[in-house]
Amino acid sequence: MTAALKWMAGRLLRLLPEALRGRLLPGRYGYAVAEIPPPIEPPSTPVRLFIAPVNYAGQAREWGRAAAENLPGVGAVNLAFRTPDDFTHASDAVVPVGVWAASRRWQRALRRTVLGGFTHAIVEAQRWPFGAPLDESVHGQVRAMQRAGLRVAMLCHGSDIRLPSRHAALNPDSPFAGALATTADLERTALESRRLLDRLGLSVFVSTADLLIDAPEAAWLPVVIDVEAWRSDVAPLQSARPVVVHAPSKGAIKGSELVDPIAQALHDEGLIEYRRIQGVPHEQMREVYRSADIVLDQFRIGDYGVAACEAMAAGRLVVGHVNERVRRTALDAAGTALPIVEATGATLEAVLRGIVADRAAAAVTAAAGAEYVRVLHDGRRSAEVLRPFLLGSD
Repeated sequence: MTAALKWMAGRLLRLLPEALRGRLLPGRYGYAVAEIPPPIEPPSTPVRLFIAPVNYAGQAREWGRAAAENLPGVGAVNLAFRTPDDFTHASDAVVPVGVWAASRRWQRALRRTVLGGFTHAIVEAQRWPFGAPLDESVHGQVRAMQRAGLRVAMLCHGSDIRLPSRHAALNPDSPFAGALATTADLERTALESRRLLDRLGLSVFVSTADLLIDAPEAAWLPVVIDVEAWRSDVAPLQSARPVVVHAPSKGAIKGSELVDPIAQALHDEGLIEYRRIQGVPHEQMREVYRSADIVLDQFRIGDYGVAACEAMAAGRLVVGHVNERVRRTALDAAGTALPIVEATGATLEAVLRGIVADRAAAAVTAAAGAEYVRVLHDGRRSAEVLRPFLLGSD
């Protein structure tokens, strides 16, 4: 099959319902009966929160943990389907994607457990919380939870709601301004998500501040990290040749093609030691960041997320492009400016040279980053954002 035919076949498959794709692609979506996990166990608390089904960057589990640790009478369980190429972030419950997409037995059991055992639910990325049967929509599953008495909210993570055409119009370095192969699919997904949110009319959360432009009715639910687990006692920028790390989850989205030639040229010059990281499991990233002085985050989306927070918690100096809307929102939420050094592809070389030339100022910014994530991203602020939904009467 030619590359063009493979591209066309993949595009046609993406237009099919997920459960039907599971039947057509058993190698990816198939499952053995032995892989069907046991039913999840609801918490024994008065407020019992169910979060499903994606757990991107491990955040569903972290938000649930934050709510349970900081709000009275709240317990939480997250469930996520897992594909073979996942980064394997921790989750309270995991189901193989084939089971999630195609096992009616598992889907019915999960539905019974959730409808009978939980009081609240957060549906992530506008995906099916009970799995993806051919005969039921996300809208139908949400309404079933509401009929059973659960309070339900929706949560947007990124590409599920970010409209590429709008992003490209507002951001000169947007990855969607060029010929990114998935742009048309992402546009369709975002428009479908927007229609679903409008139809449901429920509370909406977004995981990063830039998504507020796509979901203006939403509340920003800051991402959560274990700040102490990422903390390092080794101060950055002490070596003669600072170590600069770039570890993108998706290079085309993060702007790696802007970063790599500049950082590599400075490496060849002897100014920095550049380390391009790929395919490293999440549990190994602590040592990657702790061994670095500077972390290059992303240069196209205009926002920051879990990776930047982890690097800041490790005391590293984070460099990336964060637009002014996000910086204002972060300032309002944290009471202090976001300590990510601003750079674009056009300015990165000058920024890195400036950091190396004035290490004392850069070290102050790195220390501010560690305090910033402690204020906004250790779970306490996120729990307060969830409080009205979980404990209020709205």
